[in-house]
Amino acid sequence: MAKSILHTIERNMPTFSKGQKRIADYILQNYDKAAFMTASKLGKLSGVSESTVVRFASELGYDGYPSMQRALQEMIRSRLTSTQRIQAADNLFGGQDVLSAVIQSDMDKLRMVAEEADRTEFNKVVDLILGAGHLYILGVRTSSFVAGYLNFYLHLLSENVTLVQSNAAGEIFEQLLRIGPGDVMIAISFPRYSKVTMNTVKFAQDRGATIVAITDNELSPVYQMAEAALLAPSEMISFVDSMVAPLSLINALLIAVGSRMRSDVSRTFAELEDIWNAYGVFGKMDDE
Repeated sequence: MAKSILHTIERNMPTFSKGQKRIADYILQNYDKAAFMTASKLGKLSGVSESTVVRFASELGYDGYPSMQRALQEMIRSRLTSTQRIQAADNLFGGQDVLSAVIQSDMDKLRMVAEEADRTEFNKVVDLILGAGHLYILGVRTSSFVAGYLNFYLHLLSENVTLVQSNAAGEIFEQLLRIGPGDVMIAISFPRYSKVTMNTVKFAQDRGATIVAITDNELSPVYQMAEAALLAPSEMISFVDSMVAPLSLINALLIAVGSRMRSDVSRTFAELEDIWNAYGVFGKMDDE
């Protein structure tokens, strides 16, 4: 539904009440701003009440204003420029306690993942990771930090893990020279979706590797290319992305993988503890 929300509004315009037409006109002309407004603010700018905005969302077939808002956000997420992001943040957080507003927004994302995550798909991803001949982890731009976090822990659990570095396109393909059937690529991609990620995933797919996507929604390009996918929202806050929900999802994935590798994980960390102690890697509290 997110793909066609503007088309849906235009198609149903003749059936709207006078107040609903005001909302529709405002959204059609300012959808990049409306996507990040509260129902109250959208109503004020459209010249109608908040309750009229809520009824408008229901009229379009959504189960509430937040669902309509998410549909707008998903539609425009990959289209906004950095300047538009900043303007959207002003609409979303203007006049509020920014700290509380941002934390509340992240909490809402975490709650969404907890309630809506597909457990069957989650277990499928765990199986694919454990069964991979070699595991490749890909993430560029802001997703590179998420990829690095996932790689740090998976690399401790298995020697067959490669973090694909994205300094140059040619170097990426050199790192994937031996990828093939039986291997798994975890492609982490959040708006604005990078063409580098798409091209790399296509290469891995052409070589016979299985693709696992960690992304924000079903409209994401990597979702369309993946055999399995885990979804977590990363709504834009000004010029930064929120990676709280994706990182929490990855924490759950790491714990699930570790639980299935119980004895191997115990041996690995027992050996690491011996090394850390022998070489004084970490200071002791009583040394301070």
